[in-house]
Amino acid sequence: MKLLTILAGIASIHLLFCSALTAQQRVNQKERVTANGGVFTKKQAEQGGVLFTTHCTSCHGRDLRGTEGGNALVGDRFVAKWADKSLAQLFELTRSTMPKTNPHSLDNASYAALVAFILHTNGFPDGEVALPGSKEGLARTLMGTPPPVSTRVSMRFTPAPYNAKPTTVEGDWRQHRGDYASSNYSPLAQINKENAKNLKVAWRWKTDNFGPSPEFYFKSTPLMVNGILYTTAGLSRTVAAIDAETGETLWTFRFDEKARKTYVPRQNSGRGVAYWTSPDKNHDRVIYITPSFQLVALEAKTGHLVSDFGNNGIVDLKKGLDQSVDTLTTTIGSTSPPIIVNDVIIMGASFPVGLAPVSKNQARGDIMGYDVKTGKRLWIFHTIPQQGEAGNETWENDSWRYTGNTAAWAPLTADPELGYVYLPLEAATGDFYGGHRPGNNLYSQSLVCLDVKTGKKVWYYQLIHHDIWDYDLPAPPILADIRVAGKPIKAVVQVTKQAFAFVFDRVTGKPVWPIEERPVPKSDVKGEWTAPTQPFPTKPAAFDRQGYSDDILVDFTPAIKKQALKIVSQYKRGPLFTPVSTYDPPHHLGTLQLPDAVGGANWQGGVVDPETGMLYVSSSTVIRPMSLEAAPSLSDMDYVAYMGNARIGPYGLPLVKPPYGRITAIDLNTGDHKWMIPNADTPKWVTDVPALKGLKIPRTGLPDRVGMLVTKTLLFAGEGAGLYGSDGGGGNKFRAYDKATGAIVSELTLPANQAGLPMTYSVNGKQYIVVAVGAIGHPGELVALSL
Repeated sequence: MKLLTILAGIASIHLLFCSALTAQQRVNQKERVTANGGVFTKKQAEQGGVLFTTHCTSCHGRDLRGTEGGNALVGDRFVAKWADKSLAQLFELTRSTMPKTNPHSLDNASYAALVAFILHTNGFPDGEVALPGSKEGLARTLMGTPPPVSTRVSMRFTPAPYNAKPTTVEGDWRQHRGDYASSNYSPLAQINKENAKNLKVAWRWKTDNFGPSPEFYFKSTPLMVNGILYTTAGLSRTVAAIDAETGETLWTFRFDEKARKTYVPRQNSGRGVAYWTSPDKNHDRVIYITPSFQLVALEAKTGHLVSDFGNNGIVDLKKGLDQSVDTLTTTIGSTSPPIIVNDVIIMGASFPVGLAPVSKNQARGDIMGYDVKTGKRLWIFHTIPQQGEAGNETWENDSWRYTGNTAAWAPLTADPELGYVYLPLEAATGDFYGGHRPGNNLYSQSLVCLDVKTGKKVWYYQLIHHDIWDYDLPAPPILADIRVAGKPIKAVVQVTKQAFAFVFDRVTGKPVWPIEERPVPKSDVKGEWTAPTQPFPTKPAAFDRQGYSDDILVDFTPAIKKQALKIVSQYKRGPLFTPVSTYDPPHHLGTLQLPDAVGGANWQGGVVDPETGMLYVSSSTVIRPMSLEAAPSLSDMDYVAYMGNARIGPYGLPLVKPPYGRITAIDLNTGDHKWMIPNADTPKWVTDVPALKGLKIPRTGLPDRVGMLVTKTLLFAGEGAGLYGSDGGGGNKFRAYDKATGAIVSELTLPANQAGLPMTYSVNGKQYIVVAVGAIGHPGELVALSL
């Protein structure tokens, strides 16, 4: 009896449970709706149609019937396949596959609009409420089948819509660094603190096949004029015109340099092009320099050579040098674009890396000016003064006759109103040994101001005498109108590898704050000539560490500091401008140099906000072993230089304590530092060190210089390219910073490491930020970001 009672109870519970489950199923079925209920709006479907035309037609066809590259999204088969599936599934599939070249690059509202367009095209009715832009909000809606009208359609051709509206340009980018001042500033403000977190990839333009092999360190900064981007790309330095709104390639130009390409000193795509606007605006020109030092003029509209410029659009710049050079074998080129000021094209030059020159006899990097209309040379400025020219006496023992280099490999800056161009000149041959060129060596390592029309020197200031540290002036000077102690000053700022910012009156060349000549150590290398003093600006203070002292060594733990002290005991150490010593193992392995020869600052340089006079400069904190050795099999110079690895500290850490890379804000009106932040998070090669387990490591940054962009609202910066991979630099994060504090406003992940300087523009009411990226194994590309 008891058993019967138990069984009856179980049966009752089972009946109640089944009844409840059936009721719940009925409720769930009632809650599930289909797309026949008007689940999207007409406007939403129209927005989706525009997006579909832009991003999806290449695969699915303009009429959604599919192509060889994608399935049909309309018709009986499509509806039958999706009838019992939720719109959340269609939404997720769309997000993960479209656009084909860059899935997930649109926002959720855009993907919801695409789903609405697909439903509308399949005959589902619109309604009063838009589809939600979330997987959760779409999960309860099945597609179902449209009203009882056949969804079979014919293959009738449907013409593409033609948009004849003119392109509107709200903000362009006509100069390499945004303007003649090299400020890398834009007044655009559509992207701001409130919405920077919503930045997405708008389009990507790849360079994989612009050259015999891919280029991974792609550092071009495009120009944007009249809705078209102009850039160089690939190891052949192809020039390309790109639609600024869509990323479509409009034209390309490739110049075959034949045998000359085998003697190119720096085989890369360079940093970009220059643009000249003709008086009638119908014959604008794109001007660039090929890797083997030839000047090329192209029609901006077509990419065709300008027939009446030089020799059918080409000028051989080697022939313009008034020195004995071989047009085939002389290793002179240019990595930076020229600058065009008041119808004069002015260019610098670049040479092979100068650690071990083949000979003390080298070509000079003279500065030349050419007529932008004809290609005729107008003037030349000798960067090493020749006999009878002022400064020639600073090259003792007639070393001016054979010494070379002393070029401006960094981009140039100009003030068109004054008619002046500003040159950041590099060191002479060779980078770390100057025994063959005794004397202070003008105009090596000088900031030089020239008259644009004549090429005559207006003023100069030598920032390093007789350089033997490879402390080139690595970045374009920056112009800024500042106010110091109530006095307005037209200023020019030069940031340096040794982490100084020298500030001058750009009209007169007079220092804004005193510059002191201070004694520096003398070289102990046989035959070297050492300048007794070097210039030290009293303001602003250095923006990175300078010189060796025990307190700069890595000290995460006392044991690590002790090991670091043992390591450095094998090297010569000293303050800034300590000369490099010879290699004499095992007890003397060279000299520890800080900043190293890469900087401090390098070609990325700084940016200026002209509204506030704030200078933002990126720098790297790297202490590097350097040494000199006699190497008669490599060079006829007495000594050549060798560069060591920066991460020779305990456990493969750098010897120096962090931050390893930084961004510093300096008020040019006062010369005071406002803030400094590490340029990145702490890398895994620090956090994964077993000896540091359990320690709280502050944000260290990366040993790399980062390209920056400043706008009316924000400061933007990546994490560097990681060119010097052994140093541990480079990262794929792109951040927006608060200009006043350095606080991070937003962060997004790029497809690869930032390699070029970011630039910005606005077309058809939308602001874009474009940056060149690349990394080992990831060929360079331009990435456009927008809201």
